[in-house]
Amino acid sequence: MFPRIFDRYLGRQVGTATLLGVVLLSGVMVLGNLYKQMDELLGNTTLPAGVLVEFVGLVIPFSLIFTIPWALLTAILLVFGRLSADNELVSLRMTGMSMTRICAPVFLLAIVLSGLCLWVNVSLAPAAKDRMKRLFYNVAIKNPETLFQEGQVLDRMPGFRIYTSKRDGKDLTDLHMIQLTGRDVDTYIRAKSAVIETQKDKLDFTMLLKHVNIENLKGKDNGQPPQAQAPAARPDVAAKEKESASPDPWAFKMLPLKFPLSEMQKEVVRVNASMKSSSALAGEVSTWKDSITGESLTPVQRSLSLTELSKRYSFSMACFTFALVGIPLGVTAQRRETSSGFALGLATATVYLVFIILADTLNDKPAAMPHLIMWAPNVLFLGLGGWLFYKLSRK
Repeated sequence: MFPRIFDRYLGRQVGTATLLGVVLLSGVMVLGNLYKQMDELLGNTTLPAGVLVEFVGLVIPFSLIFTIPWALLTAILLVFGRLSADNELVSLRMTGMSMTRICAPVFLLAIVLSGLCLWVNVSLAPAAKDRMKRLFYNVAIKNPETLFQEGQVLDRMPGFRIYTSKRDGKDLTDLHMIQLTGRDVDTYIRAKSAVIETQKDKLDFTMLLKHVNIENLKGKDNGQPPQAQAPAARPDVAAKEKESASPDPWAFKMLPLKFPLSEMQKEVVRVNASMKSSSALAGEVSTWKDSITGESLTPVQRSLSLTELSKRYSFSMACFTFALVGIPLGVTAQRRETSSGFALGLATATVYLVFIILADTLNDKPAAMPHLIMWAPNVLFLGLGGWLFYKLSRK
């Protein structure tokens, strides 16, 4: 079967509309999710321009997961609605072409886009999410001073809440720090100024506090100075050059605080199923062993991995599913009924996503079979689309 002029015409119409839809929808979704993702991962941290560009690039794969199928469905509804309204499909049918032959370029495009979605879902998006989660940690290693923003509370440092009034490079002014034990407030530290010191090839940094007052809020009246915690749990506090002239017996000229960034990594980078590669998830499902720690998985943990794996493969079929459903809906929408046909298409995509969201909600309940729910929208709409397309072909 050789491509005809109409094949190129129809493929170009649907392909161009799909590309335009992907660009527009991706722009909206990227802008909508950018600030949310940055607030969750980076808070109020000011980042270099290069890091911001990288962050935007990492958000885009998530938008493609949804925008490619939606854009294809919208393009099919608009193009076939116009062809039907202008009686172009009637003319083609009068030449003896079947509906299956007319729609061949659209089905071919849907298969190609499904393959693209498969690559995005299985390989690109998980790697991007893993990189995104580690971005904050990488920024902290290279430029720990960027974590401290003027007039903002830093809550990313495990065991501490730190407020900085002013920052000039690595020099900080008027610091207020609360040291925590779990959720309980332990120690209040106030320093007039501080300097951040880093060492090459070391995953920690030291904050040298100057003119420091320390108040033990836990056991305040026991007459004992606050004790330093183990380096693995919280920064090591060591007093130097105690002020002899100060009326406060716990006032120090200098107080170095050492922050091990490895502890921050444990808090920030928590690997979940969505960050793991598809091969790692498949291994966990078959062996019941965690791909990172090697520990045995519980039924709930295995369900999380199986549901995530099913989601990646099932959602990759959305383009072909939407094409099979969208063509009959677009053809039956005459010019005066375009809005209703478009609404039906939007409802189809919404119902499809409801199944995905439902399965994600139940992914920690193995008895609910969430991995099978992930495949339910494809089974439902492929059956519905096949029936509608059969009826359309018989007309």
